[in-house]
Amino acid sequence: MERLFAVTAALALLGFSIAASAAITIDTITVGNPGNAGELSGSGAGGDGPDRICGSVSYTYNIGKYEVTAGQYTAFLTGVAKTDTYGLYSTSMDTAFSSYGCNIKRSGSSGSYTYSVASDWANRPVNYVSYWDSCRFANWLHNGQPTGLQTAATTERGAYTLDGYNGIDGGNICRNTGAKWAVASEDEWYKAAYYKGGGTDASYWDYPTQSNTAPSNVGADGYTDPGNHANYYNNGYTIGSPYYRTNVGEFENSASAYGTFDQGGNVWEWNEALMSLAARGLRGGSFHGYGNTGNTLLPWDRAGNGPTGEFHNVGSRVASIPEPASIITLLGGLILLLGIRRRRA
Repeated sequence: MERLFAVTAALALLGFSIAASAAITIDTITVGNPGNAGELSGSGAGGDGPDRICGSVSYTYNIGKYEVTAGQYTAFLTGVAKTDTYGLYSTSMDTAFSSYGCNIKRSGSSGSYTYSVASDWANRPVNYVSYWDSCRFANWLHNGQPTGLQTAATTERGAYTLDGYNGIDGGNICRNTGAKWAVASEDEWYKAAYYKGGGTDASYWDYPTQSNTAPSNVGADGYTDPGNHANYYNNGYTIGSPYYRTNVGEFENSASAYGTFDQGGNVWEWNEALMSLAARGLRGGSFHGYGNTGNTLLPWDRAGNGPTGEFHNVGSRVASIPEPASIITLLGGLILLLGIRRRRA
């Protein structure tokens, strides 16, 4: 708390005005087994995209248990988009303009925009967010969820240095050292989805539901979930109009080995991979496609798209890296606890 006050005071001296806002909670799970082996993904593994060894992560990290939801993104817009300088809101989010929208609505005029989402949509994943929108959301989390204009103190600096950038050739924009929240890297995303865990030489599942068998896309209404379910198009929708997307974590027995949900289906999720100078990574498949699109849930499918694109079937997931000071404090607490137990013994 003292650190937060110090940062706020420093920003005030620099001319920034930051007001407190109602904080959202990002549920995360911890992904351990640092230093695990990766595996080949891409066309050479029988999928799509350039070949790359994926999934090896040298550190313990946290990742969103769920996709970023429409309710969480609405709180973000409410905090920083009264004047939406960098286009964090897309009118396609409103179902009045797009039948595939996530039903976030905007009212008013620039300078006094307000945002809302109905309760039956709030826990479904946000869509129509670009890669840069996702980076700005991560910056906002990194900066403590402030309210105010879209500036260095809110959306433009933190995990990423954007400073107004909204182009397609931003290959030099990468995660800053010390980022507390970020768009998941491809390796962070891949490991959380497919790695079996339990050590550094465990193998990988074929699907992010702890299975080597394609998940069922049975509808969410009136079903029982014994496991291995996902919301993806398989000659028909899992759920149809108006929602198309399930509530995050709807398939409660279909988590990954580490405990994430919906890394297969619901919406494609941006990751930090630089697929080309004009494309960033996408993983996981979505609710929408043609024929049987279960192959997009597989680990060897490396997809990407232009970072400015806002699509009906694309959303985001964030990762959190513990600060070194936090890790040292945690270790110190454990050592103290062990010392107390020994003295008692």
